[in-house]
This record gives sequence, structure tokens and C-alpha cells, in this order.
Amino acid sequence: MMGVSNCSTTLPPSQQVPPTKQYGVTKPLSLAGPMDADIQRTKELEKFLVAAGLYESAEEAAKREGVLCQLKQIVKDWVKDLTRLRGYSDQMVEDANAVILTFGSYRLGVHGPGADIDTLCVGPSYVNREDDFFFVLHNILAEREEVTELQPVPDAHVPVMKFKFDGISIDLLYASISLLVVPDDLDISSESVLCNVDEPTVRSLNGCRVADKILKHVPNIEFFRTTLRCLKFWAKQRGVYSNVTGFLGGVNWALLVARVCQLYPNAVPSMLVSRFFRVYTQWRWPNPVMLCPIEDKEFGFSIWDPRKNPWDRTHQMPIITPAYPCMNSSYNVSASTLRVMTEQFESGNNICQEIELNKARWAALFEQYPFFESYKNYLQVDIVAADADDLLVWRGWVESRLRQLTLMIERDTFGKLQCHPYPHEYVDPSKQCAHRAFFMGLQRRPGELVQEGQQFDIRATVDEFRHQVNMYMYWKPGMEMFVSHVRRKQIPSYVLSDGYKRYQTPRLMSGQLAEKPSPSICRSRSGERGLKRKKELEGAEENQQSRDKRPSISPPRRDSPSPELIVGEKSGMLLRQCSSAVSGGKRKSEEISNNLMNDKMQSGILDKDAYVEPGKSRGARCAESADGCVYRSSGVTNLVEAGTSEDPAHELLRLSHDGRAVGSTGCNPLCSSQGDLYRAESNSLLNNVCENGSRFFEDALLELEPKAARGVLTSLDSIGSESLQKSSIRFSVTSTA
Repeated sequence: MMGVSNCSTTLPPSQQVPPTKQYGVTKPLSLAGPMDADIQRTKELEKFLVAAGLYESAEEAAKREGVLCQLKQIVKDWVKDLTRLRGYSDQMVEDANAVILTFGSYRLGVHGPGADIDTLCVGPSYVNREDDFFFVLHNILAEREEVTELQPVPDAHVPVMKFKFDGISIDLLYASISLLVVPDDLDISSESVLCNVDEPTVRSLNGCRVADKILKHVPNIEFFRTTLRCLKFWAKQRGVYSNVTGFLGGVNWALLVARVCQLYPNAVPSMLVSRFFRVYTQWRWPNPVMLCPIEDKEFGFSIWDPRKNPWDRTHQMPIITPAYPCMNSSYNVSASTLRVMTEQFESGNNICQEIELNKARWAALFEQYPFFESYKNYLQVDIVAADADDLLVWRGWVESRLRQLTLMIERDTFGKLQCHPYPHEYVDPSKQCAHRAFFMGLQRRPGELVQEGQQFDIRATVDEFRHQVNMYMYWKPGMEMFVSHVRRKQIPSYVLSDGYKRYQTPRLMSGQLAEKPSPSICRSRSGERGLKRKKELEGAEENQQSRDKRPSISPPRRDSPSPELIVGEKSGMLLRQCSSAVSGGKRKSEEISNNLMNDKMQSGILDKDAYVEPGKSRGARCAESADGCVYRSSGVTNLVEAGTSEDPAHELLRLSHDGRAVGSTGCNPLCSSQGDLYRAESNSLLNNVCENGSRFFEDALLELEPKAARGVLTSLDSIGSESLQKSSIRFSVTSTA
């Protein structure tokens, strides 16, 4: 089976030689190697991954290679034809060339059956993207019988052509570099390829450059691949695998796993999976995860640097790409999605500790997250279109905007209402039109005091979201979106695996149709829908004025109540505030709304783990005050409130002095060897976290507020509860999250 590592040849700890090379920006946490129990658990893990169908067959692998070979020949012929048409010499035509490179999961060696292939075409300087790639090559591909579902996305943040070639999904990017002849052995990792190119080209090149850098910065590539394959499967099962909805995509998970491999260079996959959850349960965000130091070159491209870039200080979960220009690959993460991932890390950590104590098996780690049993209230977003082709682009646009809905709700409720967008789409088989549905779980922020009386009104928030979605420049008649509030008992049966719950019609938000999308709606005349949309857009300004006049979405008072979603008088959504409210604070609605409105569609349809330049996404920026402080809607208390080894939650696994895990009844001979005590390892981890990247935040925070910065950074080592509270409050006033 391809990609399965063989751990049986691993030397025992006594015979292992510590690696002479240091990987990463800090020293490893442990050089301990595996014991027999660890090797046995790794074999069981690999057996589970094979049984789960995560490895492709030899036939499919050969088919992928054949498709890539055909694609390479197509782009070579395409460049030669363009060279001939532009009057170059016969020798130039003969030498003309373009190369196809892969990146993403295929390049890293962790792709599974049916996965797409992320590809990059590198061409000469005289072949451009706008006309030659998206017009000439597009037409060449469209004429081939093997090519289906051809979809150009020129306005994406990373321009791409998506299609299927002989049934294999391909995402094809293009980069024109400053060479007249592109050699077959082009070194994409060389920084010379970045000379005289624009930023879209840099972003296109960065996928391959980052993949190569990751593989160069891990101690054992096979162990890295097995661990990454495992963690990607876990993330999909737990509903936290999606860059576009505010979680993490493929490159993010690869970088997180690679950092753990650096911290434990001699560990086998079963150990690395366990250490992964241990490390990121205790990681103090927003300290960045980095595989190597951030370097600034003389090419003039922007890099991630919170000392210079105010918007970089707003990032919740920085995961920095290792190739120049270094960027935050996870700028989409919000306070709500970070909370969800943190909870999942803690859950995974607990299960791995049970596995090491032989109290659980690997299947327990990969159980499907019970999303529709985890919340009492949900938002249901239904989208419909006239046909499947229109739905393909409309779905991509709406899905890319769901992250903005999360941010808007956080903003308008001052972070008291938390959202969990679920990165799965559903289809109602009873509908005769092209249809998709997305869901978001809603709950009050944990720790809020339960009172009675007040409500959160998010009708205006949903109206603003709908207005933004309807600004889609490629809108066609028939493209509609409906946002509804459903309780747990009203969840449609088609989203449930067993289908035992009966569907109940959810309640619509204000300003929407009085009925749910149905076959009759889907079959209605497109002219009527176009007129309806025109009236909506013409009345957008009036709606904005009316929203400004209606009661503001202010935080509930301390004598007010608790969070339950109820439907108000105008079929709108209200949130009954179960918790005590935050006091004071008038949001700058126009500033924030303008920022969100200017988050362009270029990040819309494409979610290829593109390394998006944060400065280009104004939706992620925040209002900046006259004194230079940046204000955000969520708090950076994560920086000072992370758990430590002193917390009870981190005491589930205790180690004796010989490194073996012990339970309440004594030593378990089948548990792994760590080489040091768990408590000491945890303390070492926290020290590494502080050393790994906190200097960037130290400089950035000192620019904002010297005393606040010192208060926050001091808390990374040790701080009392009283001073912790003061520094958190002070930081939230001066910088926000």
C-alpha cells in the first residue's frame, strides 16, 4: 500500500543516534524514540487508515500519472503554438517550453482516492495569464473530449482553471516568469523565479515553493506523511477542515504537523499524533507557528510582520508559510472557529491519552462530530439556482461569504454569540431545482451569567449579509439565498444519516420570502426573480437607513437574560440573552461594514489553501483609532489564558521517572516511553512557545502599549490571576482581537 511507513525497522531508543541537524526555530522538546508499544500502536494506526480507505490504489495512481503526462504535453504544444504565432524564430519555437508542477496534498504525498491534483503551469515571460491562459488554453481544453466541468476563475485571489481530465479533478494555476525559455529542470524553490513578477504570480508560485520547503524542514518525510494523513482525516471527521469557512485547510494542517515533527524528531506516527494534540492544546495563540525564521528579501513583497502591518496583529491563529514571502496561511480563522478547534484539540488530547493507557482504540479518535446534536439553535442557509452550472459558481460565492456572516455576528453581539459554521453541504432530494444547504451552530459564549429578559436581535446582521451576497457581479436570474433559524428538533431529515427526524419548516429571517425554497420557487420565471432582486438592490440604501434607525444591536444589560433563539414579531431572528452582557461600547458600524463590504470576491470561489495576502482582505482588517491602536471584536485573551501543565486537564497522563505512563493502579507496560516527565515536557513546550515567535508580538505590542505588552508577555511564563485579569482588560482596550 502506497505511503505506509514501516516502523518495524526503527532502532530501539538505546541504539538511536540523536540527529545532528536541528529542525525549526527552537530545540526539540524530546529526542526520545519509540518503544515496542509505540511501534505496535503505529502499526494499528496505519492499519486503521488503510481500512478507512485513505490510500489510493495502484491503478488510480497510475491513472493520475498518465493524466499529468497528457497535461504536460498539452501546455508544451500550447506554448509552442503561441511562440510560432508571435513570429519568433524556428529555433525559439523548438526551444519553447512550459512545465507542470504539483503542490498541495499530491505533492506532499498525502492525497487520497478521488482527491484533486493541484497543478501549476510555469510558462515564459511572453505568455500571459489574462489572454493566453484563460482564453487560448481554455479553448484548447474545452475542445478535448477528456475535459469536463471546465470552470475558469480568473478573479479569484489565486486565479485558477478547474476541470476534470479523464475523471481526475484538476486545479490548474499559471505563472509567467521572467525567462524566455523555461527549463524542464526548473528549480521552483530558487528565489530567482520571483524576479519581475506580479503578486498573483507570486501567490501562484507559492504553493509549490511552500510544499517543497515543508518536506525539507521535517526530520522524517514518511512519518510526517502518515501523521498528516491521519490528522487531515481527523479534522474532516470533526468538522474543522475548511479554509474558506474559517477553519484550517490542507497547507495549515501540514504546517502544524511539520512543527510537531520538528519538536519530536525521533517519534513515530502514533507518538506524533498524541504529541500533536498535546502541543496545540497548550499552544498560546496568537503566538505564531513557524518552521523557520521569517526572512525579508529585497524583492519588495509584503511579509507577515505584526511590527509593521497593523492587520497582522488582528490574526487569531497565525500559521506562517516557510517560503518567501512568508504569509499567514490561516488569516481566515475567527474567534468562534478558533474556539471550536481548541475544543477539538482538547478532545483529541484526552482520547490519545486514553489510547496510550490502553483504555481506547484509534477508532474513538475518528468518530464523526455530532454537529446536529451539539447545539440547540442553528442558522440554515439555503441556496438555489436555475441549473447545476449556475449553482456551481453561486455555491462557491455564497460559501466564501459564510465566514463574513460569522464575523458580523461576532461583531454585532460583541462576541457574546458564538458561531460554528459546519463545512459540509447538503442537498434536499425532494427539491426539483439545483439546491444546497449549509448550517451554522449558535450558542452563547461560555461563562456568561444566565439572566432573563433581553434579546439579541440579529435581523439587521442577516440583512447586511444578504445584501453583500447579492452584490455578486456574476449574478444570474434564479440565483437565490435564504437564511432561516431552525431549532435542533427542526433539523431537516435529509441532513441526518438515519433520517428519523421529521422535517419541519424553519422560520425565515426578515426581508425574505414568506415560504421556503421549494420546487415551485425553483420553477418560477427568472424575470420575476430578476425584478425581485432589482427591487432589493434599489432598496438597499433605504434598508440601511432603516437599520440605522431601528434599535441598535446593543449588548444586553446586566439585569437581562439568557440565550435562546426565538422568532420575533416580524419573522426575524432574536437571541434571548441567557448570559449577562458586556457593558458599554458603541460599535463603529459604518467603518466595519465598509471594511466587510470591500472584502472582494477574489477569495470567493477558490479554496485551494491559497496563501492569501492578509492586506488584500479588508474583511479581516479592523478599525484603527487616531492613536494607532487596532480594535477588533474578539479578545486576545487567548495569549494570556492558555492552559498550562498545572491545569487539571493536563494531568490525565502521568509518567513515572522511567518515562512510562501510569494510571491510578500503577505502571502499564504497554505505554509509550517519553524520555522525560510529562510535566517537565509541558513546561519545556511552553518555553518553546514563548521562544518561537513571541518576539514578533513583543515588538508589535511594545509599539502599541509598552506596559500592556509587558503585562501580556510576562503572563506567558507565570502570572497571578489578579494581574492576569488586569493585563487582559488593558490589552483588550488598547489592541483588541
